[in-house]
This record gives sequence, C-alpha cells and structure tokens, in this order.
Amino acid sequence: MKRDRPEKASLAAPSQASTPAWHCLPTADVSAQLSTDVAVGLARAEAERRLARYGPNAIQEGEKRSAWRMLLDQFTDFMIVVLLVAAVISGFIGEAIDTIAILVIVLMNGTIGFIQEYRAEKAMAALKKLAAATARVLREGAVVELPAADLVPGDVVVLEAGNVVPADLRLFESVVLKTEEAALTGESVPVEKRTEALDGSDLTVGDRRNMAYKGTIVAYGRGRGIVVGTGMQTELGKIATLLSQEAEVKTPLQKRLAEFGRKLAVAALAICGVVFVLGLLRGEPIALMFLTAVSLAVAAIPEALPAVVTISLALGAYKMVKQNALIRRLPAV
Repeated sequence: MKRDRPEKASLAAPSQASTPAWHCLPTADVSAQLSTDVAVGLARAEAERRLARYGPNAIQEGEKRSAWRMLLDQFTDFMIVVLLVAAVISGFIGEAIDTIAILVIVLMNGTIGFIQEYRAEKAMAALKKLAAATARVLREGAVVELPAADLVPGDVVVLEAGNVVPADLRLFESVVLKTEEAALTGESVPVEKRTEALDGSDLTVGDRRNMAYKGTIVAYGRGRGIVVGTGMQTELGKIATLLSQEAEVKTPLQKRLAEFGRKLAVAALAICGVVFVLGLLRGEPIALMFLTAVSLAVAAIPEALPAVVTISLALGAYKMVKQNALIRRLPAV
C-alpha cells in the first residue's frame, strides 16, 4: 500500500489566487494549501461555506437546441436553399413533377440529417447520466455518501473499483489503484496510480500518475485523494469551456459544397441571362425567353447531389456506429 501522510492543517478557507501544479506538490503541501486534514476531512460547516463560494461540482451545459431547431437547421445549407428556390420557380412555371421531386429530395435530406443529430443528442444525454451521482467523502472523521455536486476543494474522497471519479483529485493513498482515462487521454488500458510528487509542471494529463480526474472510472484497487478541482475547474470542465467558446466550424466537405453551390448558382444565372438576351436579340417573345431561361436555371441545379451526399454520409455514420463511434452531425463523418 502506498500512503503519503501529511501534517495536520487548519480548516481555513482555501485561497484561489493561483492554481498550482498539484501533481508536483507533496500531499502535505496540497493539504496545507487547501486547508484540510486528510485524516479527518472537512467540517460540515466549512464544506457548506466552500460550496457557497465555489458553487456545485457540476459541468455547466451550453444552450440546448430544441428538436424544431435541429430540424430547421437541416435546411440552412446553401445548396438546400438553392434547391428550395428552384422548387418554387418550377412550381411557378408549371413544372409540378420537378417541384415534387425537388421537395422530396430536400425533405429526405433534412430528415436523415435530423434523425442522425437527434439520436446523437439522446446518446450524449445518456452518457452524461453515467457521471458520478454520489461520492464517498470523509467529513469530520467519518466516511459519508454525498451527492457528487456537493464536493468542494479540500474534500477527501474515497475511491473503490467501479466508482466514477467525482472530481479532480490529488491522490495520497493508492492500493493497486488503476483508472480508465480514455475519455481524457485516449489511453486504451487502465493507468496505475501512485502518490509521490512528480517533476515537471508541464506534464500532460496522461502523465500525471498521482492525479485522478472527474469522469474517469476506477478499474481496479482502491485509494483516497484530496479534491483539487470541481465543476468547470476540472479537466473535464475545461474541455466543456472550450467547446462552449468555440464557434461552430464548417467541415471541409461543407465548405466545398457551399462554394460549389455558389459557383453553380452564379454560372447558371449568367448562362440564363445570356440565353435570355440572345433570344430577345433574335426577336423572340419576352415571356417565352423568360420561361426558357428559368427552365434552364432549374435544369442546371443538381437536385440529386444533396441526396447522394447525405445518403453516403448516413452509410458512413452507420458503419461508425457499428464500431461504437458516436457521430453528432453527418458532415463530421
């Protein structure tokens, strides 16, 4: 058994003026900075004060999109807008078959994209439920089970095999403790933990063997650790912060299709304009040339392209699902 015993410290509120490299500090220094005693834990009154100060140990979620918003977003792509315009024009000039065909393709494209995104959102919501709901914590010398949201910096958490790590911990006790950290590091095998301080403040998350991170799973053994990060201050919270700050990025495929759609629309309008002008110069009726130009514009739009792309992406997503890969939006395939 590995155990790094610190000296006792007072239960004053911890300072958050700076965030030290916890993995570089001995347990005694960690407990001193967080004003806790690993043999006793925090007093309930002190824990309540810290909870009021730092907030609940929960990942804040960004604005959720409703099902209607997801559905409407499927029809904002430039190529889809071009097709909808073509459908309106086709209906105006009496080409009912073309109008119906275009609308069916657009609806099929939107439906496939919506179903994929809706299922992915449901799957992600289910994954969030796997996060630790409760945690075993040392409070006033006794191990109690509390909601994980009530954890605060300085709490002493008891870990056992099968537990989901409820917060970022600096481990001070490890009995053949191993955790699965694939969610953060991509490491495919459980990582064996240690308690000694490590050298190098710039070590990656995967190399900080004396730390256990929120959302990872205890695969083997048992241990104890001091909470050094909760909520959005955890490594998982930092990822959530980056995601919430990052604007939506178009994939290369989306950029190319949008560019193709713009160039196609400009070329079609230019050619139609030329045909219209030449027809007028030949003395053709204005109404006839207008309908001819419009018909040519509609014919130039590749109605099947979005359907072919969407079906191809859907097949790719299906293959990835069979490999346990979750695809939130089709273009990401």
